[in-house]
Amino acid sequence: MTVVDAPVARPVPVTRGYRFELVKLLSQWRIRLLVIACWIAPALFVAAVSQQSSLPVDTLFGRWMNATGWAGPLVMLGFAGVYALPLLTSLVAGDVFAAEDRLGTWRHLLVAVRSYRHIFLAKTLASLTVILLLVAGMAISSAVGGLVAVGGQDLVGLDGHLLGSADAFARVLLAWVSVLAPTLALAAIGLLGSVALGRSPMGLLLPVVVALALDLAQMLPMPVAVRLALPSYAFIAWNGLFTSPAQLGPLLISIAVCLVWAVTATALAYMLFLRRDFTSASYEGTGRRAITAGALPLVGLIGAAVVIIAAATPALGSGIDQDKVQRSVATAFGHLYRLQAGQLNRPDVTEEQLAATAACTKGDGLIAAEGPGNDWRCVVSWHLPGVAATGSAIYQLDITSDGHYVADGDGPKEVNGYFQVRTPAGDQPNPLWQFDGNVELLSTTSKG
Repeated sequence: MTVVDAPVARPVPVTRGYRFELVKLLSQWRIRLLVIACWIAPALFVAAVSQQSSLPVDTLFGRWMNATGWAGPLVMLGFAGVYALPLLTSLVAGDVFAAEDRLGTWRHLLVAVRSYRHIFLAKTLASLTVILLLVAGMAISSAVGGLVAVGGQDLVGLDGHLLGSADAFARVLLAWVSVLAPTLALAAIGLLGSVALGRSPMGLLLPVVVALALDLAQMLPMPVAVRLALPSYAFIAWNGLFTSPAQLGPLLISIAVCLVWAVTATALAYMLFLRRDFTSASYEGTGRRAITAGALPLVGLIGAAVVIIAAATPALGSGIDQDKVQRSVATAFGHLYRLQAGQLNRPDVTEEQLAATAACTKGDGLIAAEGPGNDWRCVVSWHLPGVAATGSAIYQLDITSDGHYVADGDGPKEVNGYFQVRTPAGDQPNPLWQFDGNVELLSTTSKG
């Protein structure tokens, strides 16, 4: 009697599992609503706000929304980094494994796929694909809304210089690409929570909770090395793309930190997934193991990153000091003075001819001129060719802990007071009245 060998059951290929998981995600009404919202709502929001007389001037680039369509996607990017992207990663990556626990379908899936590794890869890739689709929708939709409503005029950078339409497009694109790194880090935390906490709602909320805690930490005064070691800083560091030269140091460091977080959290999720018990229909997560195997390594990452960044960079303290503030304000004033002169049909002058300088103090000179605060005061001086007298203007500065500041003109009125200037895009406020700037926390520019 001949014995016939039983056929070997081979695992389903990752590509087939990926397609299956992607279809499962996109078939959920919640995910479909998110896709529709991300591809339509930003365009409507940006177009509507750009036509308003009252603009979100307290938001970075918000004051330029009715002057150029390139400001809209940057305003949306600032909103997305704080609110939208953490929520999206929670709803997609934070639920991709937990959904099987709620539905009790793990054993059916394991029988069908026959490989823990293939299941993990398929679910991870499918959730990543959906997240990228949502981020792309927000970026493209907000840019289209701004360009259709306002047009592709030049964009004023964070040091006052003008970015042409092509340059603005490239930098807006890079800004949105750069936030993919912290988004991936949050998505990996979502995967970790979904695996470790099972059907517990905390797994779904984990990326939002982590993002909120990190955002609150960024508001606190802390050393530069600690600030850059937190993955949330990458949601802010894109600001450096809109200066000349671009402030790439903090951006590249923060992206590297986020990618390390993404790889580490994903690896931890994979290890927990391989070790979990699929025989229990009432699985409630790994409990204490979720803390020891999940949270502690990520906390250790922060400590290691602080040590490495502190050793590799020259910045100490908050990274905000008197010389940096003075250089930043003087540079922005010089660029914006030329913009104002062109709008008022005055003779053009170069930044070298103006030779603008700034003298800044903090707390009326009673405290050290360093660190964030709303008590900075700068007196800007400049010279015009053929004019003996030296011009001067006063600004009150509110500098946040991440280096962003708003300079508010405090006289003389004919220089930096509030008045409307007629431009090809319509009447605009005097560009020297209020402007946004950025102090590079890791700047190594020589002191002037």
